[in-house]
Amino acid sequence: MRRTDRLFDLIQFLRDGRLHKASDLAEKMEVSVRTIYRDMDTLVASGIPVEGERGVGYILRAPVFMPPMAFSQVELEALHLGMALVRQTADAELQEAATRVLTKVNQAMPDPMFVTLDDFGKEVFTAPEIEASFANMPMIRRAVREKLILLIDYTTLDGRRSRRRIRPLQMEFWGRAWTCTAWCEERQDFRVFRIDRINYILVPGEHFVIEPGKALLDYLKRFEAS
Repeated sequence: MRRTDRLFDLIQFLRDGRLHKASDLAEKMEVSVRTIYRDMDTLVASGIPVEGERGVGYILRAPVFMPPMAFSQVELEALHLGMALVRQTADAELQEAATRVLTKVNQAMPDPMFVTLDDFGKEVFTAPEIEASFANMPMIRRAVREKLILLIDYTTLDGRRSRRRIRPLQMEFWGRAWTCTAWCEERQDFRVFRIDRINYILVPGEHFVIEPGKALLDYLKRFEAS
């Protein structure tokens, strides 16, 4: 762990307002007690309101407001990998949003973030079914947010085609495909639709109200029970 990351983590531990022994902090950070002593001296010299002494313990006497973009190396890696997944598995609107997020983070960091995912030794590959979902995803996301009724033309895996009037509740990503869980008014039951198999969507401009027995939580309870 870089020393800057360790100092940040130490402040996080001390923010609970309790007295912490150097030995306990050393065990948590997996370093020596002598290293904790040096780190505490550094924090005090930097103006962090840490009080205490060796052999007794350390306590933070005043609130400390950390910079909004104080990420550790591993946190940056997680953020970058997450945004890379979005840029490979989501529609153009979300792809552009992910790029803007990385740009903002990069501009706010004292040291630039890695520019490409290759710098992390990772790569993201997607299935053709994912790209086939991109055209319908923005409308479905909007319908979930605004509780809009959707009319869809859908082809099942065995080739049967049908038209449904649905109340979209959420979207799910399964690694190779996106799905939409919805309340189907034709079947009067929950259904999960593969988004890449939706041929087209019509929006009649009607809103739905979440009703008991037809909410996402009801579906999840049934799913867990099965």
